[in-house]
Amino acid sequence: MTDRSQRARRRVIVHGRVQGVFFRDTARRLARQLGVAGWIRNRPDGAVEAVFEGTADAVDRMTDWVRQGPRGARVDELEIVDEPPAGDMDFRVQ
Repeated sequence: MTDRSQRARRRVIVHGRVQGVFFRDTARRLARQLGVAGWIRNRPDGAVEAVFEGTADAVDRMTDWVRQGPRGARVDELEIVDEPPAGDMDFRVQ
């Protein structure tokens, strides 16, 4: 059984109608509320890519949120890769 307060890091790539719907800004606000570090950016292919780092519970909550995104978004596909924690301390929009 994993300690849910242990540090985790996860990269997600979100495909669908995810640009131009305040996806990055909403993710930034939620990440800061949850104490999650990392980053989020638009990709040239129309997807949004993000890295979330924090407690396993907080990273899971961010991952659950990106499955739907903000109002106006349509998530068609989600790629998820767990990574080793890198020590990120804040969350930024790139």
